[in-house]
Amino acid sequence: MSTAEQNRSAPGTAESVPGTAETVPGSAEAVPGSAEAVPASAEAVPGPAGAVPLLPARLRSPAAIAATALVAGGVAAAQDSVAASVLRGVLVLVVVACGLTDLERRVIPNRITGPAALLGLALGLALDPSGEPQRLLWAAMAGGFLLVASLANPAGMGMGDVKLVGVMGLFLGRSVVVAVLFALLASVATGVVIARRRGVRAARKTSLPLGPYLAVGAVVAAVVGDPLLHSYLHHM
Repeated sequence: MSTAEQNRSAPGTAESVPGTAETVPGSAEAVPGSAEAVPASAEAVPGPAGAVPLLPARLRSPAAIAATALVAGGVAAAQDSVAASVLRGVLVLVVVACGLTDLERRVIPNRITGPAALLGLALGLALDPSGEPQRLLWAAMAGGFLLVASLANPAGMGMGDVKLVGVMGLFLGRSVVVAVLFALLASVATGVVIARRRGVRAARKTSLPLGPYLAVGAVVAAVVGDPLLHSYLHHM
């Protein structure tokens, strides 16, 4: 037998040995993990593109963005100082995002309230440092009030509501009282309406997100909160 013939038949040659590029598991054609076979491709694996967006779809629409910007601009224009204009204009953007997210998903994300709290602190210190202690105090008191209410009735409100109220205090100062009072009264009024239409039992089973009420209350407080409190305290 010639050397060439021995090489063609000997075990271990490129033609007969398992492990060649044509037969070995692990080749680009057969190996699990290849671009064709692995369920880890961009089409099958949830990645950044498949993640849940931070903001709900209704808030990302051009109409919602334009309306939110218009309200924020109106609130800013109604203030009597640059600091109040910036703080309360930015607050509108925050509470609208939180309110619509709570309405759609029944959650107020920390990814909104956390950065918003830091932004409120930074803007307050930069634009009105002398008023920052008061805003911090009102944020703590308003958040503490809602925290007690949340612990007493966990089904009625969540920690997201508590955090949002604390953030509102950083932007509104004492006017956060007006926002919280408005939100609570409005939610109770909604419950009364539901009870009259569907019955008390149905009203008790209906879960109302507090975020949208807090958002509207914050806008109301940003515009008329200071005059209302001034008038109330003046006539005491």
